[in-house]
Amino acid sequence: MAARADTYTRLALANITREYPYSPAHLLRGPQDLVPPRTCHPAFYGAYDWHSSVHMHWLLLRMLRRYPDRVGRADAAAVASALDTHLTPRALATECAYVRAHPGFERPYGWAWSLALAAESKALGTESWFTALEPLSFTVAELLLSWLPRATWPVRHGTHANSAFALGLILDSAEQAGVPELIEPCQEKLREWFLADRGPSLRWEPSGQDFLSPSLCEADAMRRVLPGPDFAGWLTVFLPELSSEPSAFLTPPRVSDPSDPQIGHLLGLCLSRAAALRGLAHALPDGDPRLAALTSAADTHLAAGLPATVSGDFTTDHWLATFAVLALEQDTPPTSPARAAPPDRVRG
Repeated sequence: MAARADTYTRLALANITREYPYSPAHLLRGPQDLVPPRTCHPAFYGAYDWHSSVHMHWLLLRMLRRYPDRVGRADAAAVASALDTHLTPRALATECAYVRAHPGFERPYGWAWSLALAAESKALGTESWFTALEPLSFTVAELLLSWLPRATWPVRHGTHANSAFALGLILDSAEQAGVPELIEPCQEKLREWFLADRGPSLRWEPSGQDFLSPSLCEADAMRRVLPGPDFAGWLTVFLPELSSEPSAFLTPPRVSDPSDPQIGHLLGLCLSRAAALRGLAHALPDGDPRLAALTSAADTHLAAGLPATVSGDFTTDHWLATFAVLALEQDTPPTSPARAAPPDRVRG
């Protein structure tokens, strides 16, 4: 990951400041709603769509925190300038008002990434950015607590609405984002949705536009909920083919047209699978016979997906690097803020 930090930093910076092309998820109730993206989203107007802009901001903060020596001083200054422009109380107040006025907007994927962004800002120690993001985090928490009791069934398909991926990311972020009250309800909802699940076949995957694996996202979320021995037993029942057919366990999908926005999702599937597989391997005890299959499949998927992260095609460049970081950093221990302190200008 360190070898890619400078490249991903420049890529993310170009993305968050690139206003067009943009795909708004904005309901038009009349001609008055025909407005430029910046009007509704002064912070997150770039990178093609709202959630991609949010997680590209996350990627920039992550690079500054974990790889300050790999991000050049000039690049760090440019990143700080862009973030100072975007992550302001005024801009985030507009974003917060929009989310509150459109309570289904970016639910749950964008919600989860907004909390991850706030958590990363807190970990970096940028008080001004974190303070600006706080109202959005509080709004997302309020909406999430209202939505979870009404979410009788999870969404299991492998795109943005996937319930397991979002709640797993929220569990990773809630404490640091300043909304720890989300942890217990998310854990309880994951147990309600998934604890009794049995035997999905990985041969059913992928669908033609998946960038997430429904089965692996579910397992990856449950490792955050169940204690180690309980998780190992649950995984045996949930994915029995991992024990019975390890040599046939998952192969990367063939991507016939990476420039097609939906077919190109499969490149992200390679990376999100790699992250989930590594997460599952970390959750199992030493000597577990499934570790070899998980590790081998993760490596194969990572090798298949990484070259596309900097292809030069905006179709994939506006989002894939984030999922590469999730996969590559599964083996990276957290860096203390003291060691990861960015240049003075970036402290916020």
